[in-house]
Amino acid sequence: MRILVVDDDDIVTEILENVLAQFGHQAISARSGREALELMRSGTYRLVVLDWEMEGMSGIELCRHIRQRYSCGYVYIIMLTVRRGTENIVEGLNAGADDFISKPFEPQELCVRIRAGERILSLDSRELTIFSLAKLAESRDQETGAHLERIREYCRIIAGHLSRREKYRNQVDGDYVQLIYMTSPLHDIGKVGIPDRILLKPGALTPEEFEIMKQHSTIGSKTLDAAVAVHPEAKFLCMARDIAHSHHERFDGSGYPDGLAGENIPLCGRIVALADVYDALTTKRVYKNAFSHEKARDIILEDTGSHFDPDIVRAFLENENRFVKIREKYMAREEFEATSLLQSQARFIPELLTVPEFSPKQEEVLVGAAGGSNVI
Repeated sequence: MRILVVDDDDIVTEILENVLAQFGHQAISARSGREALELMRSGTYRLVVLDWEMEGMSGIELCRHIRQRYSCGYVYIIMLTVRRGTENIVEGLNAGADDFISKPFEPQELCVRIRAGERILSLDSRELTIFSLAKLAESRDQETGAHLERIREYCRIIAGHLSRREKYRNQVDGDYVQLIYMTSPLHDIGKVGIPDRILLKPGALTPEEFEIMKQHSTIGSKTLDAAVAVHPEAKFLCMARDIAHSHHERFDGSGYPDGLAGENIPLCGRIVALADVYDALTTKRVYKNAFSHEKARDIILEDTGSHFDPDIVRAFLENENRFVKIREKYMAREEFEATSLLQSQARFIPELLTVPEFSPKQEEVLVGAAGGSNVI
């Protein structure tokens, strides 16, 4: 597990890193609360071990910041402290700490407390539930392969890049990055309402059929909006609704369903728009072969400012090597699965086609049972 260690004492930090590594964890260190918050903007840390006493931002202050800013996925916080007494424990719990370890700490105790934190985090099954729903909707169209897995990886890369740009710092943080990773697979959830004769048609759609296909964005957003009405505090539902509704809008206002333009299109919709198109271009579909990364990049560049937000395109260009690695990773996985299936079939089919050998006596019995006709 990736664990963020926050302590301004280099010796303590090194000891923690070594101990955690011995127990199979990957420790990333921050020397201050500010640095820790910057690292958490990546949305990849679910467990934090921090010191109470630090210069600048204290551990208590850092706890409060984490609890205020990261709500889409629970962050488990273990606090190191030399303090004793009920009063200090209450203060730490009120700030958002989940557990405490006294300094100097015992490695085995730290390991046990981290395992307890992992059990708590495993109960947060929301992401798994959301992705399962998205896969259920996608199951009607088998040719898209690992589309949802790739989409969310691409979106996380773009959002993580934007989080480091001054223009988006107040909008995109670790919480936002994790939210879009979690909810982007629901972008086409509305396709459950599209008839099979259109959704699964192997050729080009007629203008009338395309108008029906376009309805999937409003079907999806209305479905999710009904859930938002019941749970308006659920940020992930709000983002999922916005993505479903707006990921086919175009930056110049020529998209659907509302013809929104520029920054009137939700940022999450603009991010998913590029990720979705890139994946469609670089994977094989029934109506086309997969384009190379270079060809897909050229198409995206050509549509900068018309289809795509220039800021999103820049984020894509500055991280295109990561896009390529993700694409290759899932291509390799799909090729391995296809090869394994073929090998399995190759072993199974000859067994079905092999005629069993019988002794003369067995043949005589079988012929007689068939009334004189040879069944072999």
